[in-house]
Amino acid sequence: MKWIVAIAFVLIIASLASALVFLIRDRGRTRNTLRALGLRVGFSIALFVFILFANWMGWIHSTGVPLIAR
Repeated sequence: MKWIVAIAFVLIIASLASALVFLIRDRGRTRNTLRALGLRVGFSIALFVFILFANWMGWIHSTGVPLIAR
């Protein structure tokens, strides 16, 4: 499970970096930046849905750490 999440994060960062390269190189004249940012959003949503699904299936478990320590 950790490898899947790590690979998803790498894909998200790579998509963000490619959008930056396209923005610098093309100066926003082509749609490549928009496509790369769209992929980034898609990867982020897919990762979020996958984590929710994995929790529902019992593949991962919450730690039970309280949000506010008293």
